[in-house]
Amino acid sequence: MILILAENPNLANVWARHLERQKHTVVVTSYEAEAIELIRDHEPKVIVIDLMLKSGSAFSVADYVSYRSPDTKIVFVTRTRFFSDGSLFKHVPNTAAIVQENAPPGDLAEIVAYHGRAS
Repeated sequence: MILILAENPNLANVWARHLERQKHTVVVTSYEAEAIELIRDHEPKVIVIDLMLKSGSAFSVADYVSYRSPDTKIVFVTRTRFFSDGSLFKHVPNTAAIVQENAPPGDLAEIVAYHGRAS
């Protein structure tokens, strides 16, 4: 399973459709608590997390993943260049990639699929 935790449901659904075309099972949520529950119950292979969540903390979810499911890869999506120095890889050990939100959805799907196979 691939979990997408994103603020913008329309964009998250575009990403999900690209992943589903590659035969992945995808679950989309906008809520930190629901994401935590899904991680606890299903241990996704990859989680796509919007770094700029307004209703919750991307870092809380990432911390939980690092503790609960250390083999799960995290692909962060961002609208800013704040972590462009790569420091996010030091802060969150499960980080597999950091992608700009405006990246083509097919590119994001390929990154997620790659890390899903590698985990």
